[in-house]
Amino acid sequence: MGHSIHIAPSILSADFARLADEVSAVERAGADLLHVDVMDGHFVPNLTVGPPIVESLKKVTRLPLDVHLMITNADAFIPEFAEAGADYLTVHVEACPHLHRTVQSIRERGVKAGVTLNPATPLSLLHEILEDVDLLLIMSVNPGFGGQTFIPSVLKKIAEARILLDKINSRALLEVDGGVKVDNAREIVAAGATALVSGSAIFSQHDYTATIAAMRAAAETAVQPAARATVNR
Repeated sequence: MGHSIHIAPSILSADFARLADEVSAVERAGADLLHVDVMDGHFVPNLTVGPPIVESLKKVTRLPLDVHLMITNADAFIPEFAEAGADYLTVHVEACPHLHRTVQSIRERGVKAGVTLNPATPLSLLHEILEDVDLLLIMSVNPGFGGQTFIPSVLKKIAEARILLDKINSRALLEVDGGVKVDNAREIVAAGATALVSGSAIFSQHDYTATIAAMRAAAETAVQPAARATVNR
C-alpha cells in the first residue's frame, strides 16, 4: 500500500454470485484494501457475511482484508475472524462495553485493530483507546445498507478525529465509510481522512479502474498542498 490515500472497495455492493471475479477486478483496478462489512441483523438492520467468506476471500486476493464488525457480540467472533485471515478487525464502540479488552484481543492475534462509531456517537468516547488502534473508522451514514447518502455534518467529526490522531502522533488510518463518491472524495480527504471506503460508487460502474483512479485523483488534490509545504520546509 504505497499510496497516501487508501481506496477500500466495499464488497457489500459487489455481485456475490461473482465475488471472486469482482475482488480480482478491483484488485487489478488499483484498490489498496478490501472492505468487508459483517452485519448480524441485530446491531444493524441487515445480514451479510461471516468468517467463511473472509476465509474464501483470503484465498483469492493479496489485498489486505479490512473487516468491519457491525455485530452485537464482536468479542465472541474475534478469534474466528482472525483465524479466517482478517488483516484489520474494526469494532463499534456502541457494541463493545469493554473496548480496551476487545482491542487487545484483536492485537494479541496479530491483527490490526480498528474502532468505529456511528454518525450520532461522539468522538469523546474514543479518547482513551486511540493510542492502541491501527485504524479509526468514521461512519458517514447509519450502517446497515449500501448506497446511502453521505451525511455532510460528519466532515466536522473527521476534522476533529484528525486533530486527535495528530496530537498523539498516531499512524492509524483515518477511514471514512458511507456515501463516499468521486464527487466528495476531495472534501473528505481535505478534512483529514486517509482511507476511503466506497461500495456502490465503485461497483455500480462498468470501469472499476477508471472510477478508482478518478477517486484517487480527486482525493490526492486535497493532500498535495500539504505535501508541498512539507517539502519546502
